[in-house]
Amino acid sequence: MTTIAVYHLKGGVGKTTTAVNLACLAARDGERTLLWDLDPQGAAGFYLGRTEGAGKNKALVKGKIKLADIAQESPFPMLDVLPSRFAYRHLDLRLADERRRKTAIRRNLRPLSKTYRWVFLDCPPGVSLLAENIFRAADAILVPLIPTPLSIRSFEEISVFFGRAHLDHSRLVPFFSMVEKRKRIHRETMEVFYAREPSVCSSIIPSMSDIERMGVTRRPVAYFRIHSTAGKCYRALWSEPKTRLEESD
Repeated sequence: MTTIAVYHLKGGVGKTTTAVNLACLAARDGERTLLWDLDPQGAAGFYLGRTEGAGKNKALVKGKIKLADIAQESPFPMLDVLPSRFAYRHLDLRLADERRRKTAIRRNLRPLSKTYRWVFLDCPPGVSLLAENIFRAADAILVPLIPTPLSIRSFEEISVFFGRAHLDHSRLVPFFSMVEKRKRIHRETMEVFYAREPSVCSSIIPSMSDIERMGVTRRPVAYFRIHSTAGKCYRALWSEPKTRLEESD
């Protein structure tokens, strides 16, 4: 089992649409996949038609609930989902009470290895105890970056946190999201970042109405419109971390 988190310090950067579309692509390849929506907003579950999660935070953190028992089938073959609960906003408080509070998420995920090939985590924004749990549990952390100086600065802050927490920086996989190449600032920012950050994906996700409309249609473009420009972009993006992770196995 391989766990992939999609994370950023802030929202509105294409995090959830990426998690949903990549999970759909992994499942479309015929490999059992789980998407865990850890963001209290519940957008990932909404996109997949599953909006009510189960289980109490305290029992979840203590490992008294088996994630496989509360996972729900999605409308898409081979893809299950753990919908968010609004109570997830209190997960940090529950984690703080735990003796091994930095590894609770990893312990909860471990039994899933018998069921799933891929597990995707749609993460809430911000640096928190939950975020550190996710960093320690994931084999790769995909970081969507809008190509602007402030977004690049956010990635640098994440990198600094990894250093202070003695986490493996090589697991950070940045990529550019919501790109508008007609904007000079986007082109210049990407050029500078590509020159200095070897781990960045070459594939980009452009700013497209097809992706924005997912909130209306609740139909992931990587599943229903796989041959569209947006679908091809997600397929290209998915191939990069997938190849890196399979080669490292």
